[in-house]
Amino acid sequence: MKQLWVEQYRPSTIDGYVFVDDAQREQVETWIREGSIPHLLLSGSAGTGKTTLAKLLINELGIDEYDVLYANGSKEARKVEWVDKLISFCQTMPFGKFKIVLIDEADYMNPNSVQPALRNLMEDYSGSVRFILTCNFPNKIIAPLHSRCQGFHIVKTDHTEFTARAATVLVTEGVTFDLDVLDSYVKATYPDLRKCLNLVQLNSQSGALAPPGASDRSARDWKLDCVDMFKRGKIREARTLLCQSSGPEEAEEIFRWMYDNLDLWGSTPERQDQAIVIIRNGLVSHNAVADVEINLSATLIELAGIQ
Repeated sequence: MKQLWVEQYRPSTIDGYVFVDDAQREQVETWIREGSIPHLLLSGSAGTGKTTLAKLLINELGIDEYDVLYANGSKEARKVEWVDKLISFCQTMPFGKFKIVLIDEADYMNPNSVQPALRNLMEDYSGSVRFILTCNFPNKIIAPLHSRCQGFHIVKTDHTEFTARAATVLVTEGVTFDLDVLDSYVKATYPDLRKCLNLVQLNSQSGALAPPGASDRSARDWKLDCVDMFKRGKIREARTLLCQSSGPEEAEEIFRWMYDNLDLWGSTPERQDQAIVIIRNGLVSHNAVADVEINLSATLIELAGIQ
């Protein structure tokens, strides 16, 4: 494994990037054509291409590498001391037309110190510096930053496109695979393409994509085992594994995973509608129950009983 597929297949030009929304493609093309961007707030689920789009813009706009400051909002950019480094970067003249500050996971930046500091910097250096913020939860970004940035929400691709992108990488790498096996990986990771590619790469070192459970535990994700059990009708075993493997803090993510994989609970639109209502009721009860695991188990029992 010489190179991570996530990086190897990350598109660097607009032609390689998959846009779900044509209007967003037109907007990005306009920025590239005009050679400039506003301050941007890119939001969306994990693995949907926020950082890829940011790096693509930097590349297409021809920004000099010395004119780019990259930071992570959950690490160095979370601390107010980092702002001094940011100010020094903003104060120097760019080598090109302007500089870019790319802050990943900006929703983790301290809302009481770091985020307020950014609002003045965005205004004071708007002539020579552009800020690109990426986040999973835009509601954690303070209102003054929202007002200074153009919001750009990246919608997840559908299951078919998601599967096709993973399959294309496998074919390109010469890895043989069964579509049903690949579908299990998709259901366990959707809509996080980054996680999907990492998992299939780890589980295809022999030249063939291994079914869930056939490889070393370290190269698997417990959701893979759950999906495999659900598919084989082992509902009780899948429910037990899911509840044992997930922590209370992951409950909301699990409910979202249930919703993203409605075909696990029913093959017809009517049964999938039933599943949505059951998932919604479970999510509503989530914050009202004393034991999160019991609520999650009850929701899965109802989903398994859909007629």
